Amino acid sequence: MGKPTGFMEFTRELPKKADVKSRVKHYNEFVERLPENKLNEQSARCMNCGVPFCHSGCPLGNVIPEFNDAVYRKDWQEAYEVLTSTNNFPEFTGRICPAPCESACVLGINQPPVAIEEIEKHIIEIAFDKGLVKAKVPRVRTGKKVAVIGSGPAGLAAAAQLNYAGHLVTVFERDDKPGGLLRYGIPDFKLEKWVIDRRVALMEEEGVTFQCNANVGVNISINDILREFNAVVLAGGSTIPRDLTIPGRELKGVHYAMDFLKQQNQRVGKSKVEGEDILATGKHVVVIGGGDTGSDCVGTSNRHGAKSVTQLELMPKPAADRTPFMPWPTYPMILKTSTSHEEGADRHWAIATKEFIGDDKGNLKGLKLVDLTWSFGEDGRPGRFVEVAGSERTVPCDLAFLAMGFLHPQYKGMLEDLSIETDERGNVKATEKAYQTSIPKVFAAGDMRRGQSLVVWAISEGRECARKVDEFLMGASHLESKDHSLMYLSY
Repeated sequence: MGKPTGFMEFTRELPKKADVKSRVKHYNEFVERLPENKLNEQSARCMNCGVPFCHSGCPLGNVIPEFNDAVYRKDWQEAYEVLTSTNNFPEFTGRICPAPCESACVLGINQPPVAIEEIEKHIIEIAFDKGLVKAKVPRVRTGKKVAVIGSGPAGLAAAAQLNYAGHLVTVFERDDKPGGLLRYGIPDFKLEKWVIDRRVALMEEEGVTFQCNANVGVNISINDILREFNAVVLAGGSTIPRDLTIPGRELKGVHYAMDFLKQQNQRVGKSKVEGEDILATGKHVVVIGGGDTGSDCVGTSNRHGAKSVTQLELMPKPAADRTPFMPWPTYPMILKTSTSHEEGADRHWAIATKEFIGDDKGNLKGLKLVDLTWSFGEDGRPGRFVEVAGSERTVPCDLAFLAMGFLHPQYKGMLEDLSIETDERGNVKATEKAYQTSIPKVFAAGDMRRGQSLVVWAISEGRECARKVDEFLMGASHLESKDHSLMYLSY
């Protein structure tokens, strides 16, 4: 424990952000680093609890008190080793994770929790600065070949772990560059793509092979992969978006959120932009969906120079703080204001979209909306809703983005060719115990297996799946399991 009285002496502080007026003019990250003295204070706030609930709050089982103590002592080698013993990509999670570990922080019972996510980000960036991050090339190769299909966080984590186990790993990615959702779903102002390129280059140095523009099931046969590789990991994500099938859906100006976000990331990355340009410049933008994807549409629309940006959510407005139905250390479903919201957005809750309204040329010009009243169950959760009589109205809208989540992975192509079994939610069926699909040598991880989720869960899935693949190939595995992460004793 760095400083026994630290949590009483210092309060939570986060790095400064560039002011709104300047940051909406570019697509770069805008969060500064903490000064050394402030980083020391923030790590000193960790109480080294008798039972550190942050361990279980983190899907990766990160050993948080130990790396906080190392940061307090400025032992960056130790901090880096502890952090990366459970997390392959802290440079990703330190930027875009909603930090469920902080919700479980014991200090958070009656004070602001420890700034775990920021400390994590600083550890890895300082480790890169100091040259502590080096390629870990396996000393012995098993001769076994593994194909990983999809290079999002789950695929990258599985590939990295299987490579460390000594297998020959090839990652197949249908886009022109690796990264999956990280590259073409997360805006650059939240995650600049040099961060991904830096990690991919390190993985290539370690022996992982990447094949881009490789759309398995389209220009590469899954049967050829099954013949060539000893095991296959499916990590293609949950990519089929939820639609809104109401009158006017066919109008020009109604788009899926990910089509908009991917295009902008392609522009910033100087890649070929797919499809007709979707631009918010000078338009009344309405984002339908109140989650992170919707927030990303808000930030991107503001950078385009939209005339107005409105975000709608079907569910009622969340509480500002924990309620009796959200006790610590559970993850609370409370109101969140993102950096994109700070940049400007008119937010509304408990609203349903009834119709897209167009002009005589087929262009979107407005939305017909109605207010909702929700009933709540004994557990505090929203139950049923009814429309508020007389609340129906039309608002101007030139561009509508559907950001209502994702249903399941894409079936056409690879999954249909495999005739693989799916579960009741439409995801690839593979138990958490084995990650093995209905085809014995084929495994699944990430959103393709568990459904739409967090980047940190995808990394956890990739790591756990890799361990099961290693056991399948070798009979046993020395790869670290999340269940054993608390036994980190190498320092």
